[in-house]
Amino acid sequence: MEALGERAHAAQSSPSPLVGEGRGGGSGSCGTAVPPLPTPTPDPSPQGGGEKRGPAQPLLSVRSLVKHFGGRRSFSGRSIRGAVHAVDGVSFDVAKGQTLGIVGESGCGKSTLARLIMQIIPADAGEFLFDGEVVGTHALDLVAYRREVQMVFQDSYASLNPRLTVEETVAFAPRVHGLSRRAAIARAHDLIFRVGLDPKRFAARYPHELSGGQRQRVNIARALALQPRLVILDEAVSALDKSVEAQVLNLLIDLKSEFGLTYVFISHDLNVVRFMSDRVLVMYLGKVVELGPSEVLLGAPRHPYTMALLASMPSMDPDRRTTEAPLFGDPPSPIDPPSGCRFHTRCKFAAPVCAATEPVLAEIGPAHRAACFLAMPGSGHPQAGPIA
Repeated sequence: MEALGERAHAAQSSPSPLVGEGRGGGSGSCGTAVPPLPTPTPDPSPQGGGEKRGPAQPLLSVRSLVKHFGGRRSFSGRSIRGAVHAVDGVSFDVAKGQTLGIVGESGCGKSTLARLIMQIIPADAGEFLFDGEVVGTHALDLVAYRREVQMVFQDSYASLNPRLTVEETVAFAPRVHGLSRRAAIARAHDLIFRVGLDPKRFAARYPHELSGGQRQRVNIARALALQPRLVILDEAVSALDKSVEAQVLNLLIDLKSEFGLTYVFISHDLNVVRFMSDRVLVMYLGKVVELGPSEVLLGAPRHPYTMALLASMPSMDPDRRTTEAPLFGDPPSPIDPPSGCRFHTRCKFAAPVCAATEPVLAEIGPAHRAACFLAMPGSGHPQAGPIA
């Protein structure tokens, strides 16, 4: 009943000055216009903010990232058996000011990749570079890296401490990193306002007193509290209904423009990814199978798995009804992935070369790469065609 009352109150009030017309209304928006708060006291702790190596330098570079879970050593001790291949040899760059969308079926390694980037779990192998500096070295230790990179989790309720108010939740990280209590609270109130909530009404509330959209706005405010340059959004809108989802997506776009943010946006909804992303990375069974500009990859995919994902999207056109399943069979076990191309067991274009050799992520167009013999002329696939 409280949430319904808040929505009715919001409907009668003016929209949030942050999100503008059609972007801040409904559940979770400001009830009344709140004047901008004074600029918080600068954080005395060292901050990386601002470009260090110019706009051409990728903000984040991931190289040959590997993460396996579980397993036991073989009798010889030279290998590990029964390990889950969650992420296997993933490499990509995220350009400054852009949004990289990551898509794939459940269990393909998207969330594990996000936690590896955040250094929540350690990688078995691989390297991270943030603005040209290796993460975890003297040049960029973990504390400094955490100020630059923050994450918004999928479960908006479980990711909030039920014993902390909204104000305390947003102010917690700045206080840990050296900001005074007064300055941290001022920054928290400013961010609560910027994500479309009235600090006078919401700052003293606890997570159970908020709707799902309001909790996710609090999570976004908390992620921005350390003034990061990169924000990882792991299924940040998948648990919200469509009207609230649209509000949060528009809010994310506004905040990106206002704060000069870079996003890694993880989702299984290709319509949302198309709306948000500049580039798209497609994962299958721990591997990157295609990577390229959003309009190119989603408009003319070259990997059969990407084609199947796009074919799975429901259409409102009665003349484009799906008459057969885009994919057949169950996904292989990540404990014992197939040899060669990991998708060949479900691919209708599979040829003997696909099972015998693992394709590399090769350039097939301007900034467009795919790990598929079908897209590589002269690869030995009967449908690939000769080398031009």
